[in-house]
Amino acid sequence: MKIIGSVKEDLASEKRVSVTPETVKKLVDLNFSVVLEKKYGEHLGIADEEYEKKGVSLEGSAKKVLEKSEIILKVNCPSNDEINSIKNKSIVIGQFEPISNKEIINKMIKKGVKIFSLNLLPRITRAQSMDVLSSQANLAGYRAVIESIEKFGKAIPMMMTAAGTITPARVMVIGAGVAGLQAIATAKRLGAIVSATDVRTDAKEQVESLGGKFLAVEGSENLETADGYAKEAGEDFKRKQSELLKSTVKKTDIVICTALVPGKKAPRIISEEMVKSMKPGSIIYDLAVSQGGNSAFSEFDRVNIINGVKIVGTKNILNNLALTASSLYAKNLCNFVNNLYSKEKKGIYINLEDEIINETLIKKEL
Repeated sequence: MKIIGSVKEDLASEKRVSVTPETVKKLVDLNFSVVLEKKYGEHLGIADEEYEKKGVSLEGSAKKVLEKSEIILKVNCPSNDEINSIKNKSIVIGQFEPISNKEIINKMIKKGVKIFSLNLLPRITRAQSMDVLSSQANLAGYRAVIESIEKFGKAIPMMMTAAGTITPARVMVIGAGVAGLQAIATAKRLGAIVSATDVRTDAKEQVESLGGKFLAVEGSENLETADGYAKEAGEDFKRKQSELLKSTVKKTDIVICTALVPGKKAPRIISEEMVKSMKPGSIIYDLAVSQGGNSAFSEFDRVNIINGVKIVGTKNILNNLALTASSLYAKNLCNFVNNLYSKEKKGIYINLEDEIINETLIKKEL
């Protein structure tokens, strides 16, 4: 019986977990034994007893868990200390950005560890249940709106009162991927007037279906990869987009930034000039801050105030709804393990003819 293990992340920066009591049952049904570090989910209100009831074995240290486990489930890349305890030729599954985690990944490959990064999942129908980027981005878009409204300090919908009328807030979303579309839907449900822009012209239909106004760059082509991700825009597009946004941001109360290009620095879309043109009390929430940010003045885990405009940069917004994020993330991982499992061979089978397995496996040193 293969042992699947998971240890606590560095709680100072990551509160999500990779295994929940719900997914333990599914892993056990696949004939895996599950071992976790003691107090694994305590910070989320999940007691050790809840895991034990589902058949989990608990160990007193991360080192013991890693030394026992043949398959390790993680949120973020293992630390150097954890790598020393990981067994040679084991399997590690999680979200590992090859560019930023190059040194760690190379160390694991030298130990014969097979590394699967779910950030590399192909965008095919069969992979949707394993798509960590979508499940987590969906929550991030929702939470960004909630936190922006809290910092805005004003009512969002139109309200007719005896004392007078409250006008609805104007929200603009930059980037209409998964996070952006959820931000549009959330802001619209709360009564805001919503607009959005994206380099993918096909996003127009999706934005409008959610009740938002699509801000199209005149004469632009569809900058979308075959996998559905955004391409990096050219200088002509950036210039036209800047002109379009200059007039829009002045009238906008809340800007949610979500625009990312896979493997590259986030495009700078909101300039210093645009920030300074906004009304005092306006909010810019930059979800792209981890890759450099879409907005001028955005920084990790800081709220910078420029001319009364608050620019918010949160490194890991999912820590603010970690229980829900963990529930979805753990299901994504469980579904991926299920895809690795072969009923015929009654165990893990790394079938490189399977597009999902082949594309997520990091095969050589970077």
